Amino acid sequence: MTSRLLTASVLIGGSLLVSCVPYPEGPRDGRRSGGIEPPAKVLTPQEQEAKKKEEELKKKAEEEKKKQEELLGKTPDKPGGTPGGEGQPKPDPKTPKKEWPYANPVPGKEGFVFSPYNNKMVDVRDIPSGTLVQDPTYPPADQKRFRVP
Repeated sequence: MTSRLLTASVLIGGSLLVSCVPYPEGPRDGRRSGGIEPPAKVLTPQEQEAKKKEEELKKKAEEEKKKQEELLGKTPDKPGGTPGGEGQPKPDPKTPKKEWPYANPVPGKEGFVFSPYNNKMVDVRDIPSGTLVQDPTYPPADQKRFRVP
């Protein structure tokens, strides 16, 4: 009986000790590496020289691009060209507008929908389809809005 108790306590203590050991730090991009980094690639003198030339070409191309922008009167600070000119900053096309979810209609009840956030019934009678509506069960600061189907 005593040996079983001793064995059980050693197993429990060992498992607790092992569970306290931190995981090895690895890359945070989702790959598993097991904490082992691949060895760094050693470049030959020819490869180093080619890399330097490539970097120099990139720098020259950037300098030429800046010179052309200055000649045209466009600088990175002034997207529209000269100050007071006709060009105005345009909104970034890559930034998508927020797509609000559509509510689900209540079967058998015309003018009522289920909120997509908490599935509570909301009265939307006399509100046209596609209109953006604030969910009345949330405060306006939460911005829980949806579209009427």
